[in-house]
Parts: sequence; structure tokens; C-alpha cells
Amino acid sequence: MQDKLLYNLVEEIAGDNNGRIVETLLNKKDVNEFLIAKKMELTVNQVRNILYKLSNFGLVSFNRKKDQKKGWYIYFWTLDNKKSLKLIETHLKNKIKNLEEQLKDRETKRYYVCPYCKIEVNEDVALENGFSCEECAEIYNLADNTPFVRDIKSKITRTMNEIQEIEKELQILNEKERKKVQREKKKNDELQSKEKIRKASEKSIKTSNLKAAKAKAKILEDKVNTPKTEKIVKKTTKPAATKKKTVSSPKKITKQKK
Repeated sequence: MQDKLLYNLVEEIAGDNNGRIVETLLNKKDVNEFLIAKKMELTVNQVRNILYKLSNFGLVSFNRKKDQKKGWYIYFWTLDNKKSLKLIETHLKNKIKNLEEQLKDRETKRYYVCPYCKIEVNEDVALENGFSCEECAEIYNLADNTPFVRDIKSKITRTMNEIQEIEKELQILNEKERKKVQREKKKNDELQSKEKIRKASEKSIKTSNLKAAKAKAKILEDKVNTPKTEKIVKKTTKPAATKKKTVSSPKKITKQKK
């Protein structure tokens, strides 16, 4: 559905036979302009002219890279699917408005046709020409609007169905984008959570280290501020050895003989 509608839209924007560029760009990213030119059998400048027209409507975007060997810039083109769908939707809605105006004219106004030249004119023109054909002077016949009304109604129904299909595709794209945003948000939340845990851990370690450093400093400070106490060393003295008193044995008194 999108391919055909986008093809027709590109034909209207960029000219006949240029809608085939859609085949090269659809559902692809950063397509080399030389590859596009080769597939379309056109020059690079011709391809760029087509793409610039589409770019004016926001259908395509490009990145450019410098060729290190040749020194010139190469353009890489990407078709914006969402913008393309929205533009197609707008185009189809405008088409319905035009068809509804045509339907109103056919249902409320009268038209006349020359039986020989088959030229159809509205009532005002027929009146100015005296209800005779300008080409052959034949009298106009009143045209039957029934086939036109039926055809216009059919086109309106078909176009409304196309809009519904485009809206479905837009909903799918929006849902994909929503899920992508949710995944990125979840990923960012997880990274932020990990970062918070890491910072909290670092803070806890710093706090713990700071407390330990303060405690150590306090101990050192207490040692510095505490007055030195003389150590009383008790000398252990051995008891003096007691001399044993030798008891002299009583001298034997010898009686001298006188």
C-alpha cells in the first residue's frame, strides 16, 4: 500500500518516471547516491535534483562524507517513513476534498455535451454560446451526471480506505517509536541507578575511611596530650646471705700440773 501511494506521490512532486526512486530508498538507510544513479540509469546530478525536491517536502534526509581519495563529498540518502506516511495522508485528505467538491457540482449543477465533438461544458458556458457547440455549432445535449457521480463516489470510498491503511501503518510506527523510547528510558534509568549505587558506594567507602582516619588521629592526639608517667622499676634485691656463726667449741681446760 505505502509503496504504491508513495510512488504516486513522488511522481507528482519530482516528475514522471521518478517514482521508481522509491524502490531504492524504501526501508533502507544511508543509500549512496552513486548507487541510486546506477540503478535509475541517471547521472548523479539528475538524482540529486530529484532528491532535493523530495527533501523540500521532508521526505528524505542526507548525510555527507568526504571521499579521502578523490576529495569530493558523497551524499547518503534516507527516506523518512513516518513523514512520508503523513504527507501521503495529507495528500489523500486533500484529494477527498476535491472529489467531494466535484461530487457536489455533479449533484447540483447541469452539464451539456456536444453529440459530435463530445466536448462537455457547464451550464454557464452553454448559456453564453446559446447552447450550441463552439466547434461545430451543433446543439448541446444535457449530460447524464449519473456515471460521474458513481465514479466520484467510488474514488472517495477507495481514497478513504487508503487513508485508513496509512493510519494503521502510522499507528504501527508510533507504537515502535513508543517502545523504543521506553527501552531507552529503561536503559537510562538502569544506568542512572547503577551510577547512584556506585556514587553511594564510593561515598560510603570515603565516609568509612574518614571515620577510620579520624579515629586514628584521635588515638595519636590522645597519645600526644597524655603526660608521661615515670615508670617505677622495682628492683628485686636478694636477701643478704647470713653468715653462720661458728660456735667455738669450749676449749678444753687442761689442768696444768703445777
